[in-house]
Amino acid sequence: MGGGGGGGDGEPEFQIAPMIDVLLVLLIFFMSITSAQVLSIDKEIQLPVAEDAKKKEKNVMNEAAINVRWTNGKALILFENNTYENTEPLVEKLRGRKESNAKYRVVIRGDKRLPAIEIQRVMSVVAQAGIDDISFSALNKP
Repeated sequence: MGGGGGGGDGEPEFQIAPMIDVLLVLLIFFMSITSAQVLSIDKEIQLPVAEDAKKKEKNVMNEAAINVRWTNGKALILFENNTYENTEPLVEKLRGRKESNAKYRVVIRGDKRLPAIEIQRVMSVVAQAGIDDISFSALNKP
């Protein structure tokens, strides 16, 4: 038969351009979800010291920080650059996150001057949202 145009003889060509396109799309996807889940840290909070605390796991996705600041004898709850005096909207927002991602977890960053009852209040807000994976942020050295 002739050696004409096509058929099964010879080595198949490997197309690199579509593979690069797919890799770039994946890279953009992972960059966007990573930057959306970055913990927002309140610099005014003085963290307590817990010398026996475990180090944070690296590359934990699906994690958000709730900052609880103690200012003028009052607890301020901050989450994603919003302050919550009424906790119902925060419960709804956290519940939505938990429904969209079963592995969603919360880190509570409470000021060391904060009364324990305020941390308990934030924990109950997180529990009302259905989130059971809670961590606390602390320093391991004074």
